[in-house]
Amino acid sequence: MELRPNDNNNLPLTRFESMLKTNHVLFFDSEEFENIIHHYLNQGKIALAKKAIKLGLSQHPTSTNLKLFKVEIYVFENNLDKADALINELYVIEPQNEEIYIQKANILSKRDNHEMAIKVLKQSLNLTEDVVDIYSLIGMEYLFLDKFEEAKNYFMKCLEADLQDYSALHNMIYCFEFLGQHDEAISYLNTFLDNNPYCEVAWHQLGKQYFELKDYNKALAAFDFAIISDDTFIGAYLEKGKVLEKLKRYQDAIETYSITLQLDDPTSFALLRMGTCYEKLKNVDLAVQYYKKTVQEDPLLDKGWIAITKFYIKKRNYKKSLYYINKAINIDSENVLYWKLYAQINERLSFLEEAERGYKKALELGNYELNTWLTRGDILLKIGEHEAAVYNFLQAAEFYPENAEIEFRLAGLYYTMHETEKGSYHLKNGLRFNPEYALIIEELFPNVYSKNQVKTILKAKL
Repeated sequence: MELRPNDNNNLPLTRFESMLKTNHVLFFDSEEFENIIHHYLNQGKIALAKKAIKLGLSQHPTSTNLKLFKVEIYVFENNLDKADALINELYVIEPQNEEIYIQKANILSKRDNHEMAIKVLKQSLNLTEDVVDIYSLIGMEYLFLDKFEEAKNYFMKCLEADLQDYSALHNMIYCFEFLGQHDEAISYLNTFLDNNPYCEVAWHQLGKQYFELKDYNKALAAFDFAIISDDTFIGAYLEKGKVLEKLKRYQDAIETYSITLQLDDPTSFALLRMGTCYEKLKNVDLAVQYYKKTVQEDPLLDKGWIAITKFYIKKRNYKKSLYYINKAINIDSENVLYWKLYAQINERLSFLEEAERGYKKALELGNYELNTWLTRGDILLKIGEHEAAVYNFLQAAEFYPENAEIEFRLAGLYYTMHETEKGSYHLKNGLRFNPEYALIIEELFPNVYSKNQVKTILKAKL
């Protein structure tokens, strides 16, 4: 909302902030207070907004709009009881004020009473000529209830009233996608584009729907139309690049991604994709160059570090890949993907203690994949840490009960540690769960396999 100048050609905001620095209280009309409060709320300066509301109400105690700002602050601070009490007072005074209904619905929504919020918002439709905002709010409440069909219909109403309401367009497409209605979304967007043929957002969304259906030629055409409608639309270039990659037109994809670098600051996504395309084209030097640019542009982008690490793994340059994954871990030591790569690289380099450390860290960070448990346990076995290996597999068994691969490993370990009763128990479990994995005993525990007791159990069950 634009602030209008006062009689002295000074902005009310400037006068207000000047007044705060002195003990002189200046007079502002209620509309000036509204503009000042609106400005502070938009800037996220809640303390200043509250000061303006307090002073405004001291000068204009009957102003409904200023009290509505007070309600808004109460809601923001989650003081819903006070907000509700004040909004009910205002309703008694001005039962036809649409903003009162909107704030009442906001309070109900905050209390997760979305059905009642929708009911109140629908009542407000009879009080306003500007229904688009209300339709949007109703649509959002239906989204909170996971009622995507109803939400979609209200976002459609927004677009019927305003073809430029791109927020409603995005929300509506989200509903289509959640419902898996890609064909219906395409049909709607084509109809929408008949009435608004130069809407780059609609073309962009249409391309994404075709991409989802793997109709890459139609997706490419849609993104081209988005670019024709707005040749600075970076998102359309990025999506077009992805389509060209799917069509294995890697050089064209590189050229498309490179346009985004000219339009704005480089994005790590574009740099990463260019590196991938160069790798596909066997241009090793440029692939590495762009992977390095990716991690320089955004050191927190794990896909960049993973790409350059895997690049060197494919080249079997494990020392180089270890160098880059160590750099990644130094930046983000809580990334489980980094630790798994760290473990795999060290394992290939036969640095078993470091490999075990990597798998252990991956488990600590919540990577409970069966292969992580098995690989870590097998490494502990190789380095002679039998008790730690047993503990590892017992933990794994909690996540994967009745798993033969785990049971046979436990059997072999217990026999190795001369705990034959436990070894026999787990060996029989393994045979019961899946006897095909009995070869684990022979491969990982040859000394155990040669024991007469073990052979007897195996023969009896196989």
